[in-house]
Amino acid sequence: MALPSKQNYEPGKHPDLPPPPMQVGYMGWLRSNFFSSPFNFFLTFAALYFLYVTIPPILDWAVFNAVFDDVDHRNECREIAGGACWAVVRARFEQFLYGFYPAELRWRPNVAFVLLFVALIPVLYDRVPFRKLWLSFSLIYPVLAYLMLWGGLGLEPVESAKIGGFLLTVLIGVTGIVVSLPLGIALSLGRHSTMPIVRVLSIWYIEFFRGVPLITLLFVASTLLNYFMPPGTYFDLLLRVIIMVILFAAAYIAEVVRGGLAAIPKGQFEAADALGLNYTKSMRLIVLPQALKISIPGIVNTFIGLYKDTTLVVIVGLLDPLGISRATLADSSWQGLSTELYIFIAIGFFISCFSMSRYSLYLERRLDTGYRDK
Repeated sequence: MALPSKQNYEPGKHPDLPPPPMQVGYMGWLRSNFFSSPFNFFLTFAALYFLYVTIPPILDWAVFNAVFDDVDHRNECREIAGGACWAVVRARFEQFLYGFYPAELRWRPNVAFVLLFVALIPVLYDRVPFRKLWLSFSLIYPVLAYLMLWGGLGLEPVESAKIGGFLLTVLIGVTGIVVSLPLGIALSLGRHSTMPIVRVLSIWYIEFFRGVPLITLLFVASTLLNYFMPPGTYFDLLLRVIIMVILFAAAYIAEVVRGGLAAIPKGQFEAADALGLNYTKSMRLIVLPQALKISIPGIVNTFIGLYKDTTLVVIVGLLDPLGISRATLADSSWQGLSTELYIFIAIGFFISCFSMSRYSLYLERRLDTGYRDK
């Protein structure tokens, strides 16, 4: 009797055979990604050994032997266990969130933070119901946020010096991101303008702010800017810092968008002219949407860098999370716990920056209008 593998089948009648087990499924994925060559085989086991050596001690310090209880001194942590003393974060948690914002008024930044997401939803996603109505709310949100944070129209005023922690970081970062984007686009278009004055002024602005470190601009905002104001004029320090951050970020956004404009084929401009569109309509309907789609990775990268650069405000006396950590470490009760504080701050920044990067990937997929396999 002939073996099944030796049977003769008519053309087109041979049964489908399963693929080799090592070529498909999890085994195939592992083989192609981790064991595809002797060198990859070595690197895989070296990485596994490194994780085996490093992860258990880290977990012991950060979780299993850590102290999460509500204690008042680092020595109490050491008496309980020898791992991380997360009690320092618990003791100063509200300061890390709000700075020195009055406790009885902290409902106002909470409401402003929730309304921020309400205002961003119609801007970030174009398929929400009643989007035009939501966009109307997005336009008036900056006024509402200002009244909620600083007071006015019946609300108790709050000094800018009391705003700190992650509230300060989000305030500077979100304001800088939202305002610098349209300003940067305008500067990029101004650099491409055929009007000499507009083009020269745009180039000077971009090159100046790209050539000066942000920390220098913050020092200018905190010290020198008052000399240009009329005597007796009070210009809030936080407002000065926000303005400088916006001007600084707009210059980088302008260069990113300029790269997107340079990548647009000349035929797109000619097509707009052939349709009889003027400059404004051709830019708004044809050229600029394509340039912004190309520039998404660079724009988001600039935003992430701007958000992280908000930590520089500690240099001019504003108490962002790093400023709160420095004040905490100055307390004799919590000295020597810088590792726990910096890890907590790093996790907070990672969550924010990672969320922005994920949204940029979503936006790239959403705007991908290229050819696809069907």
